Amino acid sequence: MGHIRIRKETGKLYFDFTYQNLRCREQTSLSDTSANRKKLEQMLERIEAEITLGVFDYASYFPNSKRLEKVKAVKISKSKYIKGIPTCGEFIDTWYGELRSTWRFSYRVTVKSIIRTYLKPKWNDELLDEITKADLMQYRAELCKVKRPDGEVISNRHINRIMTMLKAILEEASDRFDFVSPYRGIKPLKAKKPQIEPFSLDEVYMIINNVRNDYKNYYTVRFFTGMRTGEIDGLQWQYIDFERRQILIRETFVENRIEYTKTDAGQREIMMSEPVYQALLKQREVTGNGIFVFCNSIGTPLNYQNITKRVWYPILKYLGLKKRRPYQSRHTAATLWLASGENPEWIARQMGHSNTQMLFQVYSRYVPNLTRQDGSAFERLLEKKKDS
Repeated sequence: MGHIRIRKETGKLYFDFTYQNLRCREQTSLSDTSANRKKLEQMLERIEAEITLGVFDYASYFPNSKRLEKVKAVKISKSKYIKGIPTCGEFIDTWYGELRSTWRFSYRVTVKSIIRTYLKPKWNDELLDEITKADLMQYRAELCKVKRPDGEVISNRHINRIMTMLKAILEEASDRFDFVSPYRGIKPLKAKKPQIEPFSLDEVYMIINNVRNDYKNYYTVRFFTGMRTGEIDGLQWQYIDFERRQILIRETFVENRIEYTKTDAGQREIMMSEPVYQALLKQREVTGNGIFVFCNSIGTPLNYQNITKRVWYPILKYLGLKKRRPYQSRHTAATLWLASGENPEWIARQMGHSNTQMLFQVYSRYVPNLTRQDGSAFERLLEKKKDS
């Protein structure tokens, strides 16, 4: 049974009670008066009642207590011993260790970053079965206030990515340790639909005709194939088939290493239009003795951040074109193919999509009356531009 006692040195009252087999003495700023004693005795009765019911929250009564960490450690240790349920941080390590070999290296980097930056700092010492839906909702609300280095809050899309990972962890843990996952009925935040800002054919030729000579071939291939940045930067000569006029997409360059394409559908053959074919013939004269089609002076893949900063943005500024990410070259290829009347299924294969669903979702307003072509319509569009 607990007591309200008086500290002789200060004459102030303090709580003296037992919780989790720990003797807890918490000081107050109240003097020893009958009114103050009655007030604290009533509070002590509530504390002991909550301890008996198993709902006592030490931090809510004594948020600045030096005993909080010790109390929390005892609680976790006791709960793990009785229930056999690990802390969230421990299970996150287990979850990551089991799945890491199934992920691409670049995705492992992303997962580790989210765990290190967001999940571990918040949930590391929390018992898995004691996390509530209210905890999750409050956490998401806190994420909405987190700012990036540039001062902007992190996007809803990124918050959804963090929460989806936490959901996967909690649902896997609930299956293993037989508790109900708290992640129920939580819908993702509404995220802005990515805006595509493709270049017109006139703008494409403005860029190609005015960019530095050593990058004309690079941007010709990039604009007229729809290749992703990692795909074109890691493109190797062994995957160029001049006889069949095909570019074989087999690997990608991500996080400074060559690895498997983003998806299985990414493994594909891109047909070379005439401008691409000619550009690659010219490029072979420059880098044909090396491994990579487009590379720096020592033969290693291009650094896309460096190229974007030194070549891409300067040429847009010089031409008076709106500043856009280099990835818009991929969108440009898709919209040009659609505008020329190419078969959407053929376009989807060129882009590395498993079906036409994404094509219609992302580029719906660029889809004209459909025809059954195989690349020739695009060739005619280019020839028409060339003759004009």
